[in-house]
Amino acid sequence: MLTIDKPWGKEEILTVQDKYVIKRLHIAKGKRCSLQYHRYKTETIYILSGALLLYLDKQVIIMLPGDFHTIVPGEVHRMEGQENSVYLESSTTELNDVIRMEDDYGRK
Repeated sequence: MLTIDKPWGKEEILTVQDKYVIKRLHIAKGKRCSLQYHRYKTETIYILSGALLLYLDKQVIIMLPGDFHTIVPGEVHRMEGQENSVYLESSTTELNDVIRMEDDYGRK
């Protein structure tokens, strides 16, 4: 398992296969990832613990343990921890396919 520290928490890459990737992400209360979209990557998130806000295009979805959502290429999205939260992400293999539109931490 590869662990990558992020300004909003951490990302644990559990497996990388030919056709899919599985990660476990920890996002701290009050922190959020970039407002972003993907050209090719499709991802499904599944909430394990905590409460997460999913900003998806013009919607805000409150996600609780057991909730899941699939994000398709082109959908503008961002996750924000309403509590310390842990979720799984199952995605296609385009790990570097991130187009950031806005970032609280100055990343490009």
